[in-house]
Amino acid sequence: MKKDPLFRKVNTTAHGIHHRFGGDFHDQRNSQLLRESEATRLPMRGKVRRGLDYTPLFRFLLSKVGANWNEVHAEAVSRLDRSDPIFWLVAIRPSDEKEYVRTGEATYFSGLRVDEQGKLQIVNSSLGPSSLAPLCGCCTHTFNGVPFTQAFDPALQPGKSAPRVI
Repeated sequence: MKKDPLFRKVNTTAHGIHHRFGGDFHDQRNSQLLRESEATRLPMRGKVRRGLDYTPLFRFLLSKVGANWNEVHAEAVSRLDRSDPIFWLVAIRPSDEKEYVRTGEATYFSGLRVDEQGKLQIVNSSLGPSSLAPLCGCCTHTFNGVPFTQAFDPALQPGKSAPRVI
């Protein structure tokens, strides 16, 4: 039986949804650097993939903490369109480890690592939704799918692109 994919397509044409439009290929297609005959033959395919949500992958990886990494990786790759998003959360080398990873405007997940025994582990298991403070008062900030418990406080914000860990 084939399992469901670990990503989903989101509606990129809905009102109010913005996915970093432009700038990846449309500017260079008709640039002066290309001859006219070359420019008309090039496809309008860019390198940026828009409209894919990997939240199911991140939840799958969190559910497999403590499992054998090789088995988890093999199953995840078989259910994905590409393997890059796995390593947004999972660090193979100690130098790549992060306590948490921001995957959206207000969405954070625990950073994961592969330990010496080849098991998938959370980088900092003491970090939770009560440890992080939101960046703004208008969004619902979540950590591993659970809303932050702290309220937004403008006095605590240092102006960085990550929430403050308390």
